[in-house]
Amino acid sequence: MYEHFYNLRERPFALSPDPEYLYRSRVHQEALDYLRYGLETHAGFIVITGEIGSGKTTLLQTLLRDLDSDTTVGRIMNTMLEPRELLESIVIDFGLDPAGKSKPMLLRDLSQYLVDQRLAGRQVLLVIDEAQNLGLGALEELRMLSNLETEKSKLLQIVLVGQPNLRDKLAAPELEQLRQRITVSNHLPPLDAAETHNYINHRLQHASLGTPIVFPREATVLVHARSRGVPRIINVICDAALVFGYAEDRRTFDGGTIREVLQELEITGVLPRGGPSPVPQAVAGAVAEAERPAPRPAMAVATMGTAVADAREDELERRERMLRQREVELAEQRRVLAEEYRLLRTRRVVATPPPIPATLWSRVKRFMLGVSPS
Repeated sequence: MYEHFYNLRERPFALSPDPEYLYRSRVHQEALDYLRYGLETHAGFIVITGEIGSGKTTLLQTLLRDLDSDTTVGRIMNTMLEPRELLESIVIDFGLDPAGKSKPMLLRDLSQYLVDQRLAGRQVLLVIDEAQNLGLGALEELRMLSNLETEKSKLLQIVLVGQPNLRDKLAAPELEQLRQRITVSNHLPPLDAAETHNYINHRLQHASLGTPIVFPREATVLVHARSRGVPRIINVICDAALVFGYAEDRRTFDGGTIREVLQELEITGVLPRGGPSPVPQAVAGAVAEAERPAPRPAMAVATMGTAVADAREDELERRERMLRQREVELAEQRRVLAEEYRLLRTRRVVATPPPIPATLWSRVKRFMLGVSPS
């Protein structure tokens, strides 16, 4: 919607996990290094955790994209599964057929598949996303699968990716044996204020077709305070800011603009009310006090927000109508020019008679000279 207005090739703050937009902050680069180390050393279990929206999936997509062709990857994303269902899902994801087979037969087929992959010189990686949803029984099932190994290394590497409560689940006494097999573990903390500033402008620069838009420090400080440094919430706020700027015909984003955006996101329910203060105490002096809007009664704020939203919708509709009208005008101009060109060609044909044949011209001259044609 706003890409042309800001000279962008695509939306820089889309919520889909795109490895091209991974900002390699200190914590994300560290997590990538842990993952690669675990894969290169053929570790049994690798655990990556982080808050909702912290960038775990983007990190994982980056890792999988960079794997060589000698790695076979199975990925389970729906994890609301019982132990038997989890085993069947793994078998299916590796291209095997579980239909009508008992659990021993499934384990035999999976074991044979892993041996065949190893003989072909391939490494097999199983990624379990949203692993915090797995029950203790399903996690124990994964531990049993990790027993499939040769004398020198594991036949199957397992990566568990989940929210912080996955660590609480793995701390259960019943999973002591599984916990001892976790050789690589890393937690993704939120971005700090400086990383948030760099993250926002990194994405804007990557999406730009020319000179990129820049969010100044006073704007990114507010975004960081409201998002707590969680990348997904940062994306929501910044995407809304670009939509807001497009509707208001703005190409710069100061602290006042971000405050308006945050207020509207709360009014519309996109962000919950009562979030952290837009300006934390530690950076209160970084943003001019004059920019802070005067407090309004709750009803006045709601009325203003509704009016602003309605005005923006009207402005967007007006722009769309202008674009459609312009397209119609251009089409009509092309039609008129084509018709004028056709008429001009016709006039030229009529104005220039075809040449008279030489024999006929000779007879005309003889007639004009009084010579009888013969």
